[in-house]
Amino acid sequence: MSVAFDAVLCLLVVLAAIRVVATTDLRAAVGGFLAYGMLLALVWVRLESVDIALTEVAVGSGLTTIVILRAISRMPVAASSSSGSSPTRSARVAVGLTCAVVTLGLSGVLLALPDPAPSIAPYVAQNMPATALGNPIAGVLMVFRAMDTVLETVVVLLALIGVWAMVPQHRLAEVPGPLAPGRAPEPVVFLARALVPFGLLFGAYQMWAGADVPGGKFQGAAVLASMGLLLMMAGVVTAPAATNVRLRALLLVGPILFLAVGVAGWPLAGAFLGYPAGLEKPVIIAVEVASTISIALALVMLVLGPPAGSASS
Repeated sequence: MSVAFDAVLCLLVVLAAIRVVATTDLRAAVGGFLAYGMLLALVWVRLESVDIALTEVAVGSGLTTIVILRAISRMPVAASSSSGSSPTRSARVAVGLTCAVVTLGLSGVLLALPDPAPSIAPYVAQNMPATALGNPIAGVLMVFRAMDTVLETVVVLLALIGVWAMVPQHRLAEVPGPLAPGRAPEPVVFLARALVPFGLLFGAYQMWAGADVPGGKFQGAAVLASMGLLLMMAGVVTAPAATNVRLRALLLVGPILFLAVGVAGWPLAGAFLGYPAGLEKPVIIAVEVASTISIALALVMLVLGPPAGSASS
């Protein structure tokens, strides 16, 4: 039964991917992209990688889809209804051959791996007690591959800076455009007031529990960002401008604290991104909390996009 389910799941993933690249309707492509992401989340669950599945649903599919839809809504009607000029047959063949070569190459690498495949899992398991963390994924991300995690935290901020960099400087003091035109319907307002307290609690729990069970800062930040966007859709809170000093400080607190801990690791632990003995878990949790706040705000501002009217400037 599980083999049949996995076979059908793989087939659906391939069909969803084909749908995304084959359609000329941008909105249909976005819908296919959302379905593709949800199917990938199921694939990760089947591979027992729940952490990655949560991130795929929250960031890879959910918020990314909203960002793309917001971008399409700011495009001219003629451009958003189709992809414009179609690529030539030779271009399609070249892209197809390139994808086939890459696929065959990756397949060859996987098939060439020894049995059992090389893994650092035993090393991680042996050293996990020193981290005081119960979740091996958190241990890998915050200890054994901490540099990658620093870059993942910074890249979200760099993406937001890229969005702001395309806006004329005199418009940065303006607030982004509304998520929905007109006054928010009463059901949306009720949903915001009733759901947000539970959503904030759940987002905080996902971040906190990530030290011992699947979860973490990216998953928690995505939930917190969703709650913030819901409040803005309901008109309960207003979006801040890019020049807001408090906003910029909170966007920087996560990356700066992470880098500060890394630099402090040299004198305190003898290595960059090393943690003082006996204080590993408190320091990691402090970094996770600060990073969650920064990532959540960055995701909110990415979804909101540049100030209204800047596209025509």
